[in-house]
Amino acid sequence: MTTTRPIVFFDVALGESALGRIKMELFNDITPKTAENFRQLCTGEQRHVADWEYLENSNSYRRVGNVPQGYKNSEFHRTSWSNKSIRSSTRPRSFPHTGGDFINGDGTGSYSIYGGAKFQDENFTVKHDQPGLLSMANSGPNTNGCQFFITCKETPFLDGKHTVFGKVVEGMLTLRKMENVQTGANNRPRIAVRVTRK
Repeated sequence: MTTTRPIVFFDVALGESALGRIKMELFNDITPKTAENFRQLCTGEQRHVADWEYLENSNSYRRVGNVPQGYKNSEFHRTSWSNKSIRSSTRPRSFPHTGGDFINGDGTGSYSIYGGAKFQDENFTVKHDQPGLLSMANSGPNTNGCQFFITCKETPFLDGKHTVFGKVVEGMLTLRKMENVQTGANNRPRIAVRVTRK
């Protein structure tokens, strides 16, 4: 039996200008739990209640704002700016584009579809051996959540620490455009690089 790998996509914008679409294949046959977490956050299937409203007439409460939980309108909080004439030696281009923190927007937020902020590493079968790989960003072992990164080149120093769960199948040009966005403190883009559609 052949497993069909799901395909998801992001439309990415720089400020208000469209950069392009990134289409990604998810390795649900290798990392099913990680791939499903990402897929559901891409589609917005996960929903949360924004607030409760008191109804005086019936002396009861109702849920308000059952909004999608996911990547739409989230920013890449770290990008790999490739201006070699300005880039310092502490800022190698090999650092991947990092995003997915729709909680705080700065790389400190975490959320998973599995009932908590974090879930365990699945495996490290696929290596970071090429550009365009989709991998979990984390703060140490077993701290996967909503944050992810996309490699810009081979990054073997990430092997055994971050779970690769997919790859870019279309949109490498969009990633290259992201490399031309100037960054400031903590490698944050000076102009927002945002997921506008997922």
